Amino acid sequence: MPTAPPLPLSTPSRNLVRLTIVRGITWTGFLAAVIVGIELLHFELEVPAVIGVIVCMGLVNLFTWWRLGRQWAVSHTEYVLHLMADILGLTLLFYLTGGSNNPFINYYLVPVTIAAATLPWRYAWIVASAAMASYTLLMWDYHPVPQFAHYHGGFGINLHVLGMWLNFGLSAGLVTFFIFKMAHALRSREQALSQTRESALRNEQIVAVATQAAGTAHELGTPLSTMAVLLAEMREDARDNPELIEDIELLRRQVDVCKSRLRHLVESADRRRMAEPEVRDARDWLQGVVQRWLVLRPDVSYRLEVSEQCGTPWLKVDTTLDQAITNLLNNAADANPDDINIRLDWSAEETVIDIRDHGPGVTLDIADQLGETFVSTKSKGLGIGLFLTHATINRFGGGVRLYNHPDGGTLTEVILPHSEP
Repeated sequence: MPTAPPLPLSTPSRNLVRLTIVRGITWTGFLAAVIVGIELLHFELEVPAVIGVIVCMGLVNLFTWWRLGRQWAVSHTEYVLHLMADILGLTLLFYLTGGSNNPFINYYLVPVTIAAATLPWRYAWIVASAAMASYTLLMWDYHPVPQFAHYHGGFGINLHVLGMWLNFGLSAGLVTFFIFKMAHALRSREQALSQTRESALRNEQIVAVATQAAGTAHELGTPLSTMAVLLAEMREDARDNPELIEDIELLRRQVDVCKSRLRHLVESADRRRMAEPEVRDARDWLQGVVQRWLVLRPDVSYRLEVSEQCGTPWLKVDTTLDQAITNLLNNAADANPDDINIRLDWSAEETVIDIRDHGPGVTLDIADQLGETFVSTKSKGLGIGLFLTHATINRFGGGVRLYNHPDGGTLTEVILPHSEP
């Protein structure tokens, strides 16, 4: 039985999730108000048409939930279309329930506020203009509801005034919910940015120390070589003094140790020369990375699936990309070492590597920050590995996306562009 694709964790997708929740609450409230108006207050409404509009908006919400289960990025245009669908539904409902006399007419401000909080200004103005045009139209053309103008409740309260009070409470609650979530996300990003700046300063200091160490290693090579030559001459001069020869040999061994350590330091600093990218078949390359990873993690159980498509997925790779994929495999193994699924697929332009584990998944609170700042999903992790992994894959023109799988665990998707062989 096929499973639903995982839910994207990006900020636009999460905003669409919130919009869907707001829509569900709103139209459920409208349905309750219509039922009360018909059954208790005997409103004169076109009942089939009104119920039809509410059912259509319910179907729109169901479609939106289905769409959120697809691995498609939410664009600004799509988000605007969802808000325009809300405005269209509100316009049809208000047209059938009194037009501008409907006390809930000011609910148009909710989609306008959401658009202003989440979209670029030109899209926000499109939504605002549509809402204003709809409001204006409803001032002249609508199906009248006499009770809004003449009916008073048992306590002498005009229904229009009562409806406006209810609309204010509903609108205030929904706007507060949505804007608070957006403001909280912005505050979290500002905090993460501050932490990133501090980490960058520390990294600059580390790089400066490493550069100075490499330069010092080169500079110390000459005096150590001079000392080795002088010790050899001193040994020749002290042939008749065994105790002095023993001391000279000890000094010679210490000099050799120093030269060996410095040579190792220089080689480590110059490893970037060994990282020249080469073009390889992604199938052979990934199998090699997995085999080397198994040497480090013999405790894991895994399954590697390679697509049987036509063509050869050529990739430009080097040791840093090997390490990036190894980091992602280690993250999956740390989450749950059992039954890790690795799949390689490709199209005409890109190669996709999926790594799925059966761990606890990624919480929405930190999903947007992973790879952008030093945030870790592990209790004792620093997040540096995932940060460097994203940076490395981005350097090759690719990207990394994380999803919560509907059956549990995390699905990590790596996308890399093809290269000419």
